Amino acid sequence: MKAIMAMDLPARSGTFYPEPFRSRVLPRDKRALGDAFGLTKIGVNLTVLHPGVESSMRHWHDCEDELVYVLEGELVLVSDSGEQTLSAGMVVGCRAGDSDAHQLVNRSRRAAVYLEIANRDAADAAFYPDIDMACGKDAQGRFVFTHKDGTPY
Repeated sequence: MKAIMAMDLPARSGTFYPEPFRSRVLPRDKRALGDAFGLTKIGVNLTVLHPGVESSMRHWHDCEDELVYVLEGELVLVSDSGEQTLSAGMVVGCRAGDSDAHQLVNRSRRAAVYLEIANRDAADAAFYPDIDMACGKDAQGRFVFTHKDGTPY
């Protein structure tokens, strides 16, 4: 085991989302901290979300807990409960199976940096109440996005 500099890890700037949702979450940079150590039970991303960008479409997970800790900047948490501004030092958790859909939006003029932490569950599915999209995982654990009626994008 050896400690590393998180920002030295390669940044993944793409997304698995199909259009028209893909362009709403880019640009963003994610560094897979957990992957760097071979972690298999939890995923940890160091994420940089640029101004005017959404972290994801508003969603919830049936099998995965999520925790977000804001390190720098300002984000708006959008959930069924409304909107809340998050700043450095704030943390929010989303329980698996809780249908209060959520997303983060960077409405500020500078990048925001945060940690995303979640358990990794091969059976997990994500639900998107505001848009015609569904997400599950295939046999290899890769995300598969379809319309809610099951037709592919």
